[in-house]
Amino acid sequence: MSSSYTIDDLRKDVAEGRIDTVLACQVDMQGRLMGKRFQAEYFVESAWKETHSCNYLIATDMEMETVSGYKATSWEKGYGDYTMKPDLATLRRIPWLEGTALVLCDVLDHHTHEEVAHSPRAILKKQVKRLEDMGMKAYMASELEFFLFDQTYESAQASGYRNLKLASAYNEDYHIFQTTKEEEVMRAIRTGLQGAGIPVENSKGEASAGQEEINVRYADALAMADRHAIIKNGCKEIAWSKGKAITFLAKWNYNAAGSSSHIHQSLWSLEEKPLFFDHTGKYGMSPLMHNYVAGLLAHASEITYFLAPYINSYKRFMAGTFAPTKAIWSKDNRTAGYRLCGEETKGIRIECRVGGSDLNPYLAFAALLAAGIEGIENKLELEAPFVGDAYGGKGVREIPRTLRAAATEMTESAMLRKAFGDDVIDHYTRAAEWEQEEYDRRITDWEVARGFERA
Repeated sequence: MSSSYTIDDLRKDVAEGRIDTVLACQVDMQGRLMGKRFQAEYFVESAWKETHSCNYLIATDMEMETVSGYKATSWEKGYGDYTMKPDLATLRRIPWLEGTALVLCDVLDHHTHEEVAHSPRAILKKQVKRLEDMGMKAYMASELEFFLFDQTYESAQASGYRNLKLASAYNEDYHIFQTTKEEEVMRAIRTGLQGAGIPVENSKGEASAGQEEINVRYADALAMADRHAIIKNGCKEIAWSKGKAITFLAKWNYNAAGSSSHIHQSLWSLEEKPLFFDHTGKYGMSPLMHNYVAGLLAHASEITYFLAPYINSYKRFMAGTFAPTKAIWSKDNRTAGYRLCGEETKGIRIECRVGGSDLNPYLAFAALLAAGIEGIENKLELEAPFVGDAYGGKGVREIPRTLRAAATEMTESAMLRKAFGDDVIDHYTRAAEWEQEEYDRRITDWEVARGFERA
């Protein structure tokens, strides 16, 4: 899906002095935008065809450490280049940055010019192609939650992230008055994203003090993942420009709600016919939807890592917080990991409530699609929907409780290895191992406060 802003539009804007900078960005394993700021004249002359980056960008952690143990990149191999190939369908103006346009790039092997298999965009594109070969496409929408703080990133860091000042003092879920006080930032986010070719539906207060949610129109899976990555970067840039800070950490504080990224998904024919809807089916669900959702559930533990990729991600899964603890499906039930929405309508869809706001959208979407495709290919039978409070459910499928458990499920998954390839799963297994290793050797404030005197 194109942003409708073309390379010819960019050339005109450059010639007439409206655009002087082009951001050429790839997406790293953490879902962040990495790349270069091009002088616009040079970009439209030649860099729109390709540019280059160090291959370590898809083998680092949050701190940009050169992590050992990766097959694809290492000091021994010299950390060479990858080619960044701009996808001009993603080209767009960025209204909140003066004179700036942005384009997302595919990551290619420098020698063969084949897509790098473990790059997040390539992983999702592979699953999209599998669907296309089956005569289908996926539409998705990811809801993003985050916390807004009345201070800068720099002051938050200087304080050691203690005594942070939230944008509100109370739960602001759906509150109009409280969110009015936050409109300087939230209006800038809505109008900025809209101006960048990302159709915005709404923003709202969420279920904790200082918590916000931004919702944009559904799109095909790749376009939605592209939007998601740009939204997160844009929200941070806009907040920073206003002297504020935003965090997409899944669980920033023990006493606060977690921040999620619920993912709505449905399958359609290439001719735009809704394939999940069947007016004769129970709840309006087609047999195809039964198979797809059965695949999500059958492989729920295996795909959890791609929905919750960090140690902190698993602190969010707490009963009574609107974050799920059980990987079951239910009708319009926010205590379940998978919620049926829009029953008996053409808008029928399944909402995955497992993912946190810290997920990488390309990896999360790809994992969900891979599990759903497996369900379709094997015509898996869908279990009966759960009824009632899923937090208290006994003998039902649970979401892995730790990163260590989820990583084990991922690396041992025959389904994911078939869908993504062994090298890709091994690559992300190493990422999960490193995250766990780094945490295991750290001393937390909780440990010190608990045991300094009493141990």
